[in-house]
Amino acid sequence: MSQSSLDDDELFGEAAEEMRADVEEHLDAARAELPEADAIWDVESDNTLGVLNALRSALDVGDVEAHLRDAKKAFVMGQRADAFEDADDLEADLEAIEGVLADIETAREQVGELASTVPELRSALDEAHADADDEDDE
Repeated sequence: MSQSSLDDDELFGEAAEEMRADVEEHLDAARAELPEADAIWDVESDNTLGVLNALRSALDVGDVEAHLRDAKKAFVMGQRADAFEDADDLEADLEAIEGVLADIETAREQVGELASTVPELRSALDEAHADADDEDDE
């Protein structure tokens, strides 16, 4: 084996290590941006709408998606270049964070729908009770 190919192999090995580190760094950054469990569990407010708005704010994912995208880009490049000896752990971490992100986004949408429905429901109930009171007065 010539000196040139050995240097190329060394360089490729270093590049593969750097690519793996890049994926891991972005995965760590994505995890750090996820909401804390207590932030969505311990929500305080004086009324239902306040709780829903606080919960919706707590479900903000910040830059999770951007970090996840960067991790996936580096992972795909490394995988296509066959740079990773064992990428199963990285792939599992990517899938886990994607799953949590999807769950958070679904929950945030549902909370948003409730936050817009609750005031409408309150108004409808107020009107229904006001109509009942008017009928009783007659």
